[in-house]
Amino acid sequence: MTTHPSRLIMISAMYENGGNTTHRMLDGHPELFVYPFESQVGTSLVSDYLTSFVPFKYRWPEFPLEGSLENDYELFFDEEMKVMLRTPSRSKFAHADLQINEADRKKRFVEIASSKPRTRGNLVMAFFQATFDTWKNVQRTGKETTYLGYNPVQGIDTEKILGDLPEGQVLHVVRNPYSGYADTKKRPFPLSLSRYTWTWSIMQHMALTFAERYPDRFHIMRFEDMVADPKKTLGELATKLGLSYSDTLLYPSWNGVKLEEVYPWGTVRTPTTEANIATMNELSAAEKAEVKSLASVMIKQFGYSDL
Repeated sequence: MTTHPSRLIMISAMYENGGNTTHRMLDGHPELFVYPFESQVGTSLVSDYLTSFVPFKYRWPEFPLEGSLENDYELFFDEEMKVMLRTPSRSKFAHADLQINEADRKKRFVEIASSKPRTRGNLVMAFFQATFDTWKNVQRTGKETTYLGYNPVQGIDTEKILGDLPEGQVLHVVRNPYSGYADTKKRPFPLSLSRYTWTWSIMQHMALTFAERYPDRFHIMRFEDMVADPKKTLGELATKLGLSYSDTLLYPSWNGVKLEEVYPWGTVRTPTTEANIATMNELSAAEKAEVKSLASVMIKQFGYSDL
């Protein structure tokens, strides 16, 4: 019998802050159906005062009041999955053994969504259920209670997520801005130091606010704590999320298969304290000083002053 979880946990993290790593550390948990790539649920209809702040693909979706479910499926940006399914040779995940027929996935989405009221929450849950209902070789334990997705900076839409999904939760991952910016510089089109650091600071301010407003549903975890002691940090996180402890939390995996490095699921290759510090030290003294100046308030809040 196919398990249909009624709960969704969304991971959020500033760019290069360990969201992908956390996603992969949670991948093998027996009580989770873990989305295989970034679950970019945003749609092009997103338009508000934050539109210029981050790309719409990283936002909580918006849909027309009336429309076809087939079009709703297409509106989900879902770039990493759709590239993999439609043009696998062009996907950075071409080596991943993902067995999903997109026509079946889309058909299943329409079937699920048509049986429920047209709400944003129901459309998002249909998106996740259709994925796992049609993923032929997904690892199944029969114990799954929850879908787990990851979308960078998703946390800025926390109030929409928690309002749409009564059982929903958000996990926000924070990494020091020095290492984060150093990894961002490796991108083909990196954000400037100023843009990156201001976005990092604002994102963390929002996260602290949501953690105060929704202490039982919004959780913050430092990347540094996870890599220093994954058993303790992820064990405590599992309890907060209503999950049991599992030794699968001790290593990154994809569809239950252990990964030797997280890349290409993220720029972090080796999730260790040593690698994190080495990445930070790729910055020049002048770059470090500028990051510290721009992010000074949040650096203090998250215990990064000694760095």
